[in-house]
Amino acid sequence: MGGLKQEVDAAEVGLDPVRLGRIDRHFARYVDDGRLPGWLITVSRHGRLAHVSCCGSRDMEAGRPVEPDTLWRIYSMTKPVTSVAAMMLSEEGAFELTDPVSAFIPSFADARVYAGGPDLRPVTVPATEPVRIWHLLTHTSGLTYGFHRVHPVDALYRAAGFEWAYPSGTDLATACDIWAGLPLLFQPGTEWNYSVATDVLGRVVEVVSGQSLDEFFATRILGPLGMTDTAFYADDTARLAALYTPGKDGKAKRLDALGSAAHRRPTMLMGGAGLVGTAADYHRFTQMLLHRPDSPAGELDGTRLLGSRTVRYMMRNHLPGGLDLEAFGRPLYAESPFRGIGFGLGFSVVIDPAAGKAICSEEEAAWGGAASTAFWIDQGEELTVSFFTQLLPSSTYRIRPQLRQLVYQALAD
Repeated sequence: MGGLKQEVDAAEVGLDPVRLGRIDRHFARYVDDGRLPGWLITVSRHGRLAHVSCCGSRDMEAGRPVEPDTLWRIYSMTKPVTSVAAMMLSEEGAFELTDPVSAFIPSFADARVYAGGPDLRPVTVPATEPVRIWHLLTHTSGLTYGFHRVHPVDALYRAAGFEWAYPSGTDLATACDIWAGLPLLFQPGTEWNYSVATDVLGRVVEVVSGQSLDEFFATRILGPLGMTDTAFYADDTARLAALYTPGKDGKAKRLDALGSAAHRRPTMLMGGAGLVGTAADYHRFTQMLLHRPDSPAGELDGTRLLGSRTVRYMMRNHLPGGLDLEAFGRPLYAESPFRGIGFGLGFSVVIDPAAGKAICSEEEAAWGGAASTAFWIDQGEELTVSFFTQLLPSSTYRIRPQLRQLVYQALAD
């Protein structure tokens, strides 16, 4: 499948091919009834692709099918790439995880924290400790997103022009200075809130490396891993899947107002949400992070990006006290999908497989994107899975738990 071909008979790696067929039949119904335009799924075991399937359209209006080389907006699946970039620099001694962000972005030196009041007249207090690099990696910085719409500080982000997009002409350095001037939701390190923290981390990568984020990605990660179709925009828009959102009738409706942003190089290189790429490319990224007896994590095809112990450290729960996101996260994320789930350095991490009532493995690392894409890496089972579609927002359907349930029932060894 154009660089994305099944490499091994599923039964040879402990997967039941008949049971794997349940995955395709289940998600084909999403396409048949119009909930999803189309999708592509990969399942890999022991470092070899055992199941690759696709269904439906990448562009329903143009009649273009999903194909192996379809380009997808991966949105927040960019975050693990940026986190890897940061940890590569950390391994070189460029900074310590405890270093204050203000050492690289001076505007963070005078951070203040929301203490009450409406968004038009917020009351703030000084931060009791600086925002640190590890706060950015774990989303415990106190930063937020404008699209959350649950807190007065979220409204301040929207008022500054940051919701699903950003003010025209704004670059990453300017955006970081704007965010630094807005109140934090909480004192750094005391709670978890999904946020622009990884975008700020991307700016740290730029400052430390002396390269723009796209240049660093291309020369240090994407190029060495052979991820030649991944960038901050699609240079071949005919291959790019259209972006959709649910219509009033429940059927996928085209969303070009946001989707067209991927047609050109952005002025703001978002380390938290900006990449466009193929399933084959992201599969290579997950294989680099997978630990196998013949190839320790951090390396792929003779190219090592990270030490194996660094990858292991990234995939541990870093939330204080070993808490999960239900206990430590903000109310928006204190829901059952995050019960038994902690957070590492750039990934969610399973800490209690029984708590979430979905089959999975301890220390399974995962994340997804706003357009309902998802991936996970299960080191114990030597299993990687990815799902690509283009439906915004990702909370529309319970695609991720359903996919997990269907993949694990196919393990038969």
